Amino acid sequence: MDHPFRFSIDKGIETILYIIQNGTQPTFHHVSKVIYFADKLHLEKYGRFICGDSYVAMKHGPVPSGIYDLLKIARNDNFIFSLPAELIEKTKKAFSIQGRYGINKLRNTNSDFFSDSDIECLQISIRKYGNISFKQLTELSHDRAWKMSDENDFIEIEHIVATFGNADGLLDHLQDQFP
Repeated sequence: MDHPFRFSIDKGIETILYIIQNGTQPTFHHVSKVIYFADKLHLEKYGRFICGDSYVAMKHGPVPSGIYDLLKIARNDNFIFSLPAELIEKTKKAFSIQGRYGINKLRNTNSDFFSDSDIECLQISIRKYGNISFKQLTELSHDRAWKMSDENDFIEIEHIVATFGNADGLLDHLQDQFP
């Protein structure tokens, strides 16, 4: 199945800010894993990802592709010169990168981007995963969906859904969201 969601850049920026603002260790790894677990919970309960991102199975666990790109923009990685100036400016006004992987929040979150269910799942994930060790986060995120994927390849949405109790019904919903 093709990825059923579209990544929202604006919501992605706000999600990074929200996670940092609410107590998660401000690192690429912690933010990425908090988003992954929040997205899994939101998908299972509400049938969608919070930002619509897709995940790559990297060495230290699933990484949200769009979120990772936003963080790399703030870090001034070389690929940013091919991106629209507006996207670069918007990202760099929201957060900056300290060292290689630390994230500094430059403004407060605009919570208008979030539904009540988004906030619920983000808060649960922040409380549960926001301050555990790098090693623990890596081990926890090496779940069945990650294991079923090749390293540096996208994790199929079906692999994530297969980890849920309501997998069949959710897959039907994702294949035909607007019957």
